[in-house]
Amino acid sequence: MNLPGTERKSRILLVEDEKNIAFLFKYNITKAGYECQVGSNGIEGLELAKTLQPDLIISDIMMPEMDGFEFRKQVLEDPEIRSIPFVFLTAKGEEEDVLKGYDFEIEDYIIKTASTKVIIAKINSILSSLQKERVRAATELNKAADTMVSALVPESSPEFSGFSLRHWNVPFHNIPGGDFIDYIEIGDNHLAVILGDVMGKKWGAWYFAVAYAGYVRSAVRMALGNTEKLLPSEILKAVNESVYHDERIAEVFVTLSVIILDKKEHKVFYSGAGDLPLLHKSSSTEKILSKGALLGLDSRCEFEDILIDLKKDELIIALTDGIIESRGTDKKELFGLERLIKLIDGSQPHEDIIEVVRNKFMEFTGGNFEDDVTLLVIQGLQT
Repeated sequence: MNLPGTERKSRILLVEDEKNIAFLFKYNITKAGYECQVGSNGIEGLELAKTLQPDLIISDIMMPEMDGFEFRKQVLEDPEIRSIPFVFLTAKGEEEDVLKGYDFEIEDYIIKTASTKVIIAKINSILSSLQKERVRAATELNKAADTMVSALVPESSPEFSGFSLRHWNVPFHNIPGGDFIDYIEIGDNHLAVILGDVMGKKWGAWYFAVAYAGYVRSAVRMALGNTEKLLPSEILKAVNESVYHDERIAEVFVTLSVIILDKKEHKVFYSGAGDLPLLHKSSSTEKILSKGALLGLDSRCEFEDILIDLKKDELIIALTDGIIESRGTDKKELFGLERLIKLIDGSQPHEDIIEVVRNKFMEFTGGNFEDDVTLLVIQGLQT
């Protein structure tokens, strides 16, 4: 069974320690048209859930090392996987166990001794409900997609003396998600370039990703207006304070890259909060890693300023994780940061680096990816 708007089969994670039961369930789930991966206990299940990002988790309760209840508890504590629908698989049907399971916000129970038809019918029903929710959300969001995309990502980059700026952004299934870009002119000589990603979206928080992104963008603009020192670290510090103390977004995590261009001195200052390394291409491509934590994790977090000497034709490349964490057509191998760096290193000065990356990325994924894709390139124009 396929999710709407995508070619891949629905992915199910089965966590069951009894090999014969696991084999039987996997056989029937696969026969019903789903992908199925198996973990033998809660510890394995937790790792697989993070790696696979399945559409449904089915877990036994009585297991060694980590039982189903503890596994479910840890899933709920992880913002990246907590919204995945969860079903308990059990040999028991006692009221106490059932009620305890529902205290953990599960979708349903499946009794091991039920017939294959009943088990598959339950799985079909749960995933069908999820699909209907997604279709409804997609329909609602698509009505205003053009407006929201333009609100999150400008149609084009501004002109700024001494630098060339370009970006490439593709929302997941053309539905605006958590990636956002902002260009903010500060006086006559400075331009702030902002790249952010609202994390933990999936479908639980996707409805609100646009609002979260807008909130952070507003906080950045306010920080720029109230900060005496025009440094990326000061901007991040002010935004982090705002996010940390606002209960409305307490369970939302945001990565942020702040780059300030100075056209008079031709300097580039950068600071990041939980973001991917910035890439600087000169004779080779260097990773520039900021030590700042995700916004909102700690009000006392310190952010560092990094000065980048950007000479003529050198590049600064910023990105969100949609590119490197997208799987290939085999659904196993990730595009990865090292593959991206190799592409950048192999590009020629006359080539458009965005086109080089876009063509290879689309070929690698077959045009199917599971998150927003954003790439931002700054080129030096002065010697």
